[in-house]
Amino acid sequence: MHQLADTHSIMGILNVTPDSFSDGGCFDEIQAALEQVEKMLAAGATVIDIGGESTRPGATFVSEEEEIKRVVPIIRAIKERFDCLISIDTYKTATAQAALEAGADILNDVWAGTYDGHMLDLAARYQAPIILMHNQKQEGYEDVVQEVRNFLAERIDAALQAGVHKENIWIDPGFGFSKNAQDNLQLLEGLEQITNLGYPVLFGISRKRVVDHLLGGQTLPLERDKATAALSAWAIMKGCQMVRVHNVEENRDLVRVWSQLVKGNKNG
Repeated sequence: MHQLADTHSIMGILNVTPDSFSDGGCFDEIQAALEQVEKMLAAGATVIDIGGESTRPGATFVSEEEEIKRVVPIIRAIKERFDCLISIDTYKTATAQAALEAGADILNDVWAGTYDGHMLDLAARYQAPIILMHNQKQEGYEDVVQEVRNFLAERIDAALQAGVHKENIWIDPGFGFSKNAQDNLQLLEGLEQITNLGYPVLFGISRKRVVDHLLGGQTLPLERDKATAALSAWAIMKGCQMVRVHNVEENRDLVRVWSQLVKGNKNG
């Protein structure tokens, strides 16, 4: 994944869950999942992010056994049919290891290796790229941007100490996780303080409640794709390398255009 750090890419979301907030139950069967992956790859996705447990507020906890049962057959089926990068969206080390053994390429951990204490060791052992996301149990910040930055810097150091190679570390500020609307807006405004940590940044805000907030608070998740794309452009302008979205096609052209503009400004 280190080769993606010098580009601007799209990660397509594939929730193989019955209860994800915008598409639960849509892609939890292998054929439906394969059709969605084909659609996302054709639209320009570089990475397919597979999640077997919803991380929306109030979602039901899923055991490792159930999560593995959900994701492993779909990972295998995708790898048999498509030549693409797969990330596994999990904070459980056992699930992550099963996914890697099934063909997943990247670990995407919403708890940045803090859940069971073994994820960073797994990433080091498999030499697998890992995305470390900011999260905490409750809302409440004095300076959300600085606190997110400090947390990510600490988790980067922990990953390096565990033996994860620097080029295998990505970070994610965690929009929508343990953050209210105002926290998310402040984090959007100060996003360059995260991107200047010196590690590639994944931006994941697709269809989340903060997008609804920016639209006036009266939208359904599926109605937020255009606004998500606008925020994808903002993220690239602020220095992010990859956007994680549900609707790849809606984001593709904005990502492509802003990528060229950002490169032009750097070269100029």
